Amino acid sequence: MQNSISKYINWSKTIFTVLVLATAGTQFVSAQAVAEKTAIGTSKTWGTVDGISVIGMVQGPSAAKADLQIACVFEYTEGDIFNPPALPKELNGMVHLDEALKGIITEIRKKGQFKGHALETLLINPPKGSLASGKLLLIGLGNRNSFDAELMKEVGSVAMREALKLQVHTVSFASDIKDAGIDSPTALVAENVVLGAFDAYRTQSYLNSQHLSDTMKLKKLILLAGPSFFTVAGGGIQEAISKLNTK
Repeated sequence: MQNSISKYINWSKTIFTVLVLATAGTQFVSAQAVAEKTAIGTSKTWGTVDGISVIGMVQGPSAAKADLQIACVFEYTEGDIFNPPALPKELNGMVHLDEALKGIITEIRKKGQFKGHALETLLINPPKGSLASGKLLLIGLGNRNSFDAELMKEVGSVAMREALKLQVHTVSFASDIKDAGIDSPTALVAENVVLGAFDAYRTQSYLNSQHLSDTMKLKKLILLAGPSFFTVAGGGIQEAISKLNTK
């Protein structure tokens, strides 16, 4: 009987110790997550491809400085960028973008004037002083319930082709998938955007070498990320740069 009691006490102590360690581990991971948030305004050149600087930046699409800002939206559902699971207003770049344009993005989506079908585009000339960018291009992502990260290669290609048509020097890209509350694979999304963008760039570059296109003026491709996703997105961007520079 005494041995049974001793074993029970020892077993209880072991369980208690495991629980304490598990709690401490969780707190440590949580502390790490907080510590890994990157300050707004942080910018890093992850590498270059074909002479184009590929830059990561912690910034919202309304405040990022570029000749052309690109933002992505899903097909409209009532209150989709404002209500959960969308990110809270203070972290939601699409909300800031919409507010900077006095609600025009929500208005045209709600009226069906821009449906947000996959790869649908709409070019907007923002009023002076409303955005930090010169022009805004919306690209549709289709149905949020069937989103696949593979689509972002095509989105990247469309973004690059439009940027080259406009002959801009700098383009800033915001996927806005996290803003919409979609738990997407951050690194893969960033990688696919870059891969798709440079697939289109190289096609246009070939045409240019054959004197079949206008001069290509692009110098910088900036990919925006939230404070919690900058490092992870950077890993995907670097992976894409590595693949592109070995081709």
